[in-house]
Amino acid sequence: MKTAALIFAITIGFAAGGLRAQNEPNLIPDVVDPAKLIPILPEPPAGWTAEKAEGSSDDVGGFKITNVHRDYHKGEGEKAPSAAISILDSVANPDYVNATTAAWNSNNETTEGYGKSVTIDGNPGFEAFEKESKHATLWVMIANRYFVQIELQNQDPKELQEWVKRVDLKKLAAIK
Repeated sequence: MKTAALIFAITIGFAAGGLRAQNEPNLIPDVVDPAKLIPILPEPPAGWTAEKAEGSSDDVGGFKITNVHRDYHKGEGEKAPSAAISILDSVANPDYVNATTAAWNSNNETTEGYGKSVTIDGNPGFEAFEKESKHATLWVMIANRYFVQIELQNQDPKELQEWVKRVDLKKLAAIK
């Protein structure tokens, strides 16, 4: 799950990164150290286990991104419920933030699933669900800088709301 999120972030980042003129000075603040974001990733709920949180800062096409991630599991096996939480600091690429959040303004529903705009504690977001694979995803933009992504497998999409409550969004917004 985290690979798809990182690939998405990098792809959009490359596309939006080219929007800045070559000789334009870079006045954008630097991304935060992953060590500041890892504590935001919550402990597992009762009955769940969690892998060790991971994080890194990488130079992607001339700008930096920081990404932290943690996987959660309830039980063993292919059909066992799982969750993943990622936080991406995108402050170094405001064009990426604008392009991504603008894309969240569309809603659609089919027999295969849905995608819809949401607001979480006043923050813009987007929720998607694929019925056949039982894959639910929630993205939330915090402080016009941090993308929080929650991915659930083999769970009801309503559980996204419970998982996002475990992330201290106010504390995240205050990190600089």
